[in-house]
Amino acid sequence: MTHQDNPALRESATFPQDMISMVQTMASTGRYEIRGWGAKRKVPNFDDLSFITASVSRYPLEGYRERCETKTVLGTRFASKPLELDIPITIAGMSFGSLSAHAKDALGRAATNVGTSTTTGDGGMTEEERRASKYLVYQCLPSRYGFRPEHVRAADAIEVVVGQGAKPGGGGMLLGQKVSERVASMRTLPAGVDQRSASRHPDWTGPDDLTIKIAELREATNWETPIYVKCGATRTYNDVKLAIAAGADVVVVDGMQGGTGATQDVFIEHTGIPTLPAVRLAAEAIRDVGMVGKVQLIVSGGIRTGADIAKAIALGADAVSIGVASLIALGCNSPFYEKDGVKVNVTADYHALGTAPGYCHECQTGACPVGITTQTPELMDRLDPDEAARRMTNYLKALTMELTTLARACGKNDVHHLEPEDLVALTIEAAAMAKVPLAGTTWIPGTGL
Repeated sequence: MTHQDNPALRESATFPQDMISMVQTMASTGRYEIRGWGAKRKVPNFDDLSFITASVSRYPLEGYRERCETKTVLGTRFASKPLELDIPITIAGMSFGSLSAHAKDALGRAATNVGTSTTTGDGGMTEEERRASKYLVYQCLPSRYGFRPEHVRAADAIEVVVGQGAKPGGGGMLLGQKVSERVASMRTLPAGVDQRSASRHPDWTGPDDLTIKIAELREATNWETPIYVKCGATRTYNDVKLAIAAGADVVVVDGMQGGTGATQDVFIEHTGIPTLPAVRLAAEAIRDVGMVGKVQLIVSGGIRTGADIAKAIALGADAVSIGVASLIALGCNSPFYEKDGVKVNVTADYHALGTAPGYCHECQTGACPVGITTQTPELMDRLDPDEAARRMTNYLKALTMELTTLARACGKNDVHHLEPEDLVALTIEAAAMAKVPLAGTTWIPGTGL
């Protein structure tokens, strides 16, 4: 007899086994769960959209004969030296501290190989990352950990982080087991002690203070460097308008599928809105204030494939930023690491963390079996920066090929020519969120059209 056949073993929808386990753990320990990665719940996403590619009414472009442009320029509003990238795919801010030095080095090298940018994250800029990255975006976060004027001037762009998708309204965490002597010295804090970042910047209480902060950063960089403002996707329409009013060159919107090195599970699963509606709301805000083509939009949060990127651009993004997918490309959740051409199985190390390859979200522990989210020297050495950079470079190239393949199929000779009318929705929810028609109809739910 199966569980389904036995009424005595019928699972509660309100209190399934995983919920019972969570309640019992909280009752036993008096603590909430802290973990890494992003939301595990299923939410409407880019998979719920599909492209209407060319046939009789439009003609496609030949992949091997006709070029499809991917050049992307960010920061054209006020900066005298905007970022000119070869592709519209950037690498999101992930700190040295959360990630190992080898991982940061590999990401920087890969970004340089394909002509795009990477981002520092909390805790400051390392020499290795600046050296590896042709284009480096320097984050100004509420914590100000490791924030230095000389690094501001050495950056190619500055990103003022108001919030991020995994924990909008909450501050970052770096648990003591990852706070090495080097990490602690960069942050001017004790080694081996849990570090919690502030949930808001110490020198402002609203958008007027953001205006002052952006002006200070412009003065410090002689108006040369693009200034981004990043926020977690919550009240996206108004947040984007206020960021533009404060003087941002670029707005970064991070949906609730965005990842993190460590935060409360209740933040990851129960705050923010999905990336799908966030990109549309952000694009509407930019359009409604007359800033299309002047202020650029970067979207992040659960971006995985060239199809995701193409759909984000079609809905109004100028570029995307990838985080968790970057770590997977480096080897995150792999059952082995490769050293000197030899694959070493580390499944037992995952089991020691209470998880398994393909399921791990234990970034906060510092015990990463493949050497990516750790500061422990013997674990860090498991990640070969050369091999990791090669893998990440391949991933970025493959994403770009998928993106241009879809753009050509829609008859576009530039990926930035993708537009909402190239899309239809496969579910009513996605149609309402993205404001594109339900497939096979002209109906956009919630608009009266």
